Amino acid sequence: MDYAASFLARLPKRKRSIGLDRLNRRMEKYLPAEQVAQVMQAYEFAAKAHEGQQRYSGEPYISHPVAVATILAELKLDAQTLMAALLHDVIEDTGVPKADIATMFGAEVAELVDGVSKLDKVEFRSRAEAQAESFRKMLFAMVGDMRVILVKLADRTHNMRTLWIMPPEKRRRIARETLEIYAPIANRLGMNAIRLELEDLGFRCLYPNRYRVLERALKRAQGNQKQVLQKIGKRFEEGLGEARIEARVAGREKHIYSIYRKMREKKRALNEIVDVYGIRIIVESVDDCYRALGVVHKCYKPMPGRFKDYIAIPRVNGYQSLHTTLFGPGGLPCEVQIRTDDMDHIAESGIAAHWLYKSGSAAAGQPQVRAREWLASLMEMEEGGSSEEFLESVKIDLFPDKTYVFTPKGDIVRLPRGATCVDFAYAVHTGVGNRCVAARVDRRPVPLRTVLKNGQTVQIVTARGASPNPAWVNFVVTAKARTAIRSFLKNLQRSEAADLGRRLLDNALREFKLTVRKVPAERMQATLDLLGCNNVQELYEQIGLGERMAALVARRLLPDDTGEAGAGQAAPLAIAGTEGMVVTYGRCCHPIPGDTIFGYLSAGRGIVIHREDCGNLAEFRKQPDKWVAVEWESRLNRTFPVEIRAEVQNRLGVLAAVAANISSTQTNIEHVQVVERDGDSSSLIFLLQVDGRDQLERVLRSIRTMAEVLSVARTNT
Repeated sequence: MDYAASFLARLPKRKRSIGLDRLNRRMEKYLPAEQVAQVMQAYEFAAKAHEGQQRYSGEPYISHPVAVATILAELKLDAQTLMAALLHDVIEDTGVPKADIATMFGAEVAELVDGVSKLDKVEFRSRAEAQAESFRKMLFAMVGDMRVILVKLADRTHNMRTLWIMPPEKRRRIARETLEIYAPIANRLGMNAIRLELEDLGFRCLYPNRYRVLERALKRAQGNQKQVLQKIGKRFEEGLGEARIEARVAGREKHIYSIYRKMREKKRALNEIVDVYGIRIIVESVDDCYRALGVVHKCYKPMPGRFKDYIAIPRVNGYQSLHTTLFGPGGLPCEVQIRTDDMDHIAESGIAAHWLYKSGSAAAGQPQVRAREWLASLMEMEEGGSSEEFLESVKIDLFPDKTYVFTPKGDIVRLPRGATCVDFAYAVHTGVGNRCVAARVDRRPVPLRTVLKNGQTVQIVTARGASPNPAWVNFVVTAKARTAIRSFLKNLQRSEAADLGRRLLDNALREFKLTVRKVPAERMQATLDLLGCNNVQELYEQIGLGERMAALVARRLLPDDTGEAGAGQAAPLAIAGTEGMVVTYGRCCHPIPGDTIFGYLSAGRGIVIHREDCGNLAEFRKQPDKWVAVEWESRLNRTFPVEIRAEVQNRLGVLAAVAANISSTQTNIEHVQVVERDGDSSSLIFLLQVDGRDQLERVLRSIRTMAEVLSVARTNT
């Protein structure tokens, strides 16, 4: 440590006051002398780069990187991480290029620094988008090297400790961001100590009055509970001693934000949360954990349904412990946690507890492995979408898992509370989710939207050729499922749009006795260049989605010597009802096979089919260039919605009678609405599923035979 000692001796007192002494003391406990020297060189470089810069509080700016490095040194992080912590604002705030850092301190340190740096030089449409893009970059730097997030969490922790100096509005924004993003990330990575500090500091800045009320209540409760906790602890120690179990028993500290969150989530009064005794027992081995559990259950009766074994089934962040709740003195609850020394260390420090950088040797339950599994899932989630959508998806995925279910082979799958069978399918594999058609829970068939409970065994039934249902997005809760469904549907829409666009263009070219295949390649390429399309597929997609008019594109594809004298007649586009999301049917008029129809090109939606006598026809006439000639195919194998209105007498059971009459014609009722007109009559509006006009006529004739029906007809808006 000679270099560090001599270096510190040369520093004036003012520079030592920035915290360098403390950093040096922490490093000396675990780093060799040559690595301490490297860290000090990084300090000298950072101090020179930040010279003359000050924090909002008036302190020299270098005091912040030193404080960040000290937090990481307390976690016993390696020298490269400490160097990156000292240099983490150099690229962003001083203009020093990344290449200079790589030359002086190595590519590894430069990559860490770059991963933490914000994206100030890139222009964004909004502050929210800038923050989301910075967050996206940070998370994907984590995928390459998890030490990036350790530096960022330490950076945020020190900023939160000094946040009081900031203006109120900025203080609240940073505090909210900390509670929503950074504290949950620390929790997901198992870093309990940093998570608790970030939560309490964030809560204190965001809701100072609530914090003060809870702080006073907690201090009063702790004063009252001191003697009772000592009594419980003594009884546990005696019982453990009799069982010859070496253990440390201590009262468990309660944290203000945790109390506040429990009050909100469980709708409980303050005294119900505060008046709970917390005890932690630390033993030597896993076997001792279970033996100690038996001892505490002998001392006090356990509460039914309040035991959780996180040793056999660790939490998603690698946390392991036995949790049980007992009826303590006076009948008040006593929450007990039992764990080993290693488990306790991991519970507090998470992935920083036993640093295994890029090592595959970690046990399945360790936080490093859990964190890498989570980061791998982020890679899947990131495909497509904006930075803000990605940030929202990650927010959903950050919070602790609550439901543990099993595959038919007995493997454990961890899911958030409220997860459904579809979430389970996507958790197993994206391909399984995309092809799932049914589910069995504990060997019984259930709907795919069924919410899963702890301990259930779930089996997913898949089918070749099956695809996600757009309605799934409304009930899935995991970010992975939601992202996968949206991605599949987006790609499906593009494919369907391209098919429709080619048919529309072919139809338009028939007017000039041409087809897409007969258009010369040079002419097609010239048109693509003129329209700014990368390829023919993109042009078809734009036509199919209504973003370009097929007739105008067709004219651009004509050879220069083609005149309109030789023009033919374009055949109407055949509608089969199987075109997918790019052909929709107007809800204003509900067209069905047998109706005379026309198509209207709507930008971004494709073709919308309307009846020729649609009530909105006058509006569409203003844009004749967007009309498309269409007709029904001769054979259709699907049903279409149609709306009818029946005027009936106000009698008991009339709705049931009309519905039964409709069902007798083998017609499905999708929706019904009752509109009371006066005391004697009402209007019943039915939305039916029919295969065409013939079936609709049968339904109307059948309803007209009923005595209580005054009139019935198809609606037309």
